[in-house]
Amino acid sequence: MKKIGFLSFGHWSPAGRSETRTAADTLLQSIDLAVAAEELGADGAYFRVHHFARQLAAPFPLLAAVGARTKRIEIGTGVIDMRYENPFYMVEDAGSADLISGGRLQLGISRGSPEQVIDGWRHFGFAPAEGETDADMGRRHAEVLLDLLQGRGFAQPNPRPMFANPPGLLRLEPHSEGLRDRIWWGSASDATAVWAARQGMNLQSSTLKADETGEPFHVQQAKQIRRYREAWTEAGHTRAPRVSVSRSIFALVNDRDHAYFGRGASSDQVGIIDNMRAVFGRSYAAEPERLIDELRGDEAIAEADTVLLTVPNQLGVAYNTHLIESILKHVAPALGWR
Repeated sequence: MKKIGFLSFGHWSPAGRSETRTAADTLLQSIDLAVAAEELGADGAYFRVHHFARQLAAPFPLLAAVGARTKRIEIGTGVIDMRYENPFYMVEDAGSADLISGGRLQLGISRGSPEQVIDGWRHFGFAPAEGETDADMGRRHAEVLLDLLQGRGFAQPNPRPMFANPPGLLRLEPHSEGLRDRIWWGSASDATAVWAARQGMNLQSSTLKADETGEPFHVQQAKQIRRYREAWTEAGHTRAPRVSVSRSIFALVNDRDHAYFGRGASSDQVGIIDNMRAVFGRSYAAEPERLIDELRGDEAIAEADTVLLTVPNQLGVAYNTHLIESILKHVAPALGWR
């Protein structure tokens, strides 16, 4: 394990004991948590994107703000639904956020997950081409994005422009050199992990996966990662790929931790999501010594170079900072971090 970050879904709700009662609360606290995580020595601050929900949605203003407030920590998404995205406009947004952060953007994208509304991407002006599924459309948008991030000129300049142009065809600006190598694909199946490797994208594997063998979640995920790396080598890419897995991990070090998460052992769950039989990975919650032993048995964590800790953001910045610190201080060093 080389890197540890957090992943926030950015929920907000006025109900109960929520400390994120509005969208503004969630956005501002997300920035504060990234700053706090950097001060603790964490490696990444990642944010989930969901449309039509009381969760984080448009990621680039948040990423730019986090980039401006921090100096070292990676900033990223896990993941952006490409069915909703105009890849041309996205290149400009992503390039801007990456330049503001000094080249720290790690952009996770995917074909998307089950939605809050029916065919929500249609409200954004997109529809699959004839013979395409919405998943095909998402992957097509991703391929356009990857091509545009190369920074090659493709647009014919106006012969009488308002401002002087450089010679030749024009590209989208601002261009951020190196961002193409920091695009990640969120994959739920072995086949899409292989596709991501062939496209030269890093791999994000979440807390659920297509149940393709009936084996425990972490075993299937580890096999997915190995197949991804095999496909990467076969594709002949010259750089080393990166792989992240997401986990719900809670070190129980005080009474509040036990009250929130000390409910005993959890296990994998199998269910149907988006018409797919999926296996959902267990949560880990235990005292540090026991937690270390349990995590050592997680084959996918052993295969990945980056672990993203899902955080319960509605419990507030102070408590989530404590959760991250507990892992970094009491658990991660025994698993090879730093």
